[in-house]
Amino acid sequence: MRIVRGDASDRPTTQACFEAVRAAGEADDPFGPPWSLQRLRGWLEYPTDPAEIWIWHDEATGAVAGWYYLILPERENRDRAYLYLTVRPSSRRRGIGTALLRHAAGRSADAGRSVLGSGAFQGSAGAAFATRVGATAGLVEARRVQVLGKIPAGRVAQLREQAARAAAGYSLVSWDGRTPEEYLARYAEVENAMGDAPHDVGEEHSVWDADRVREQIDDARERAGRHMYTLAALHDASGAMAAVTAVETDPDNPAWGHQQITAVTRLHRGHRLGLLVKTAMLDWLAEAEPQLERIVTGNAAVNQHMISINEELGYELLEPLSQSYEVAVADLVG
Repeated sequence: MRIVRGDASDRPTTQACFEAVRAAGEADDPFGPPWSLQRLRGWLEYPTDPAEIWIWHDEATGAVAGWYYLILPERENRDRAYLYLTVRPSSRRRGIGTALLRHAAGRSADAGRSVLGSGAFQGSAGAAFATRVGATAGLVEARRVQVLGKIPAGRVAQLREQAARAAAGYSLVSWDGRTPEEYLARYAEVENAMGDAPHDVGEEHSVWDADRVREQIDDARERAGRHMYTLAALHDASGAMAAVTAVETDPDNPAWGHQQITAVTRLHRGHRLGLLVKTAMLDWLAEAEPQLERIVTGNAAVNQHMISINEELGYELLEPLSQSYEVAVADLVG
């Protein structure tokens, strides 16, 4: 069967891709958050970098047996392409994944990329596949989930009070949706603080300014229909934005929230600001999203500082862990 290009704006196409992803998720990540059609469509239809969808259809049924999404960064990491490849469990071990991978490598080579990056759950068919094709394993990410109903009564208030005492001289601000204009540049500086977070060797962190926040965060989320709650700590004396946390809700699965950024700028670390913004976010979500039951987050397994904050808040390890992989494009083409 020929590999054909998919149209991200075509609803039947994205529905079929979603069904393949959901089937793979049920096999590889049975305890993780359920896949959301709306979130997948937003990701595919409104990429922040050039991206392509390619599909392998089952010859007998016409269903999507496998497909991939290839992202070609335009600013940082221009030597790389990022691949998200899915094969439906019932279609595995038939060479479909290998064919899609080699096709993606060809597309990456055509775009001038020398490294193909991806990821897989540890112990999954995807991890075994990555090993078979000679990919190099990279950073391990540990997911954790916070079950809100298991948090002891008064625990969040207690932690918030402790953090507030350590964070004297800081004030909290929040916004639902787009970043207010007066905060764009300051928010960009907090995104830039993620530059010292653990990352794979050779991978460049994004460099942010106000325009990029507006275009690649606010505009992209608005087009995709994504709903974000953001809360920040401002330094009273300077007005600098010192810390940010954000949680995205999922209209398809309203019991689940997805933690996005949590970061503290280097100059303002040591004041328990990470704990302060996360506890304040929990208080806000309790009022704004009463149907929320779980929040899932992910951190590099070596990021012990953020992991310790999450464990204070009752987050529990959610297995399987995931791992990044990369392979030289030249090893897959030719």
